[in-house]
Amino acid sequence: MARVVVDVMLKPEILDPQGKAVARALPGLGVEGASSVIDVRIGKRIELTVDGEVDAATLAAVEELAHTLLANPVIEDYTVRAE
Repeated sequence: MARVVVDVMLKPEILDPQGKAVARALPGLGVEGASSVIDVRIGKRIELTVDGEVDAATLAAVEELAHTLLANPVIEDYTVRAE
């Protein structure tokens, strides 16, 4: 079995209220280095376990899944990779 990972992030021009809320909260947490963070973007990671080796056909199939089901290509960018 192998794993294929799909990382989905909002496109840079799309407002990310969850990321903004985290960015605003960081300085108040008292964690060293948190005050140096200037922006936060929140995304999602989707792991698919596939039978057998990951080949070009498998990646193409997952790419199609990502485009049609796992991400909204109007507002999100995604990457597909074998891990």
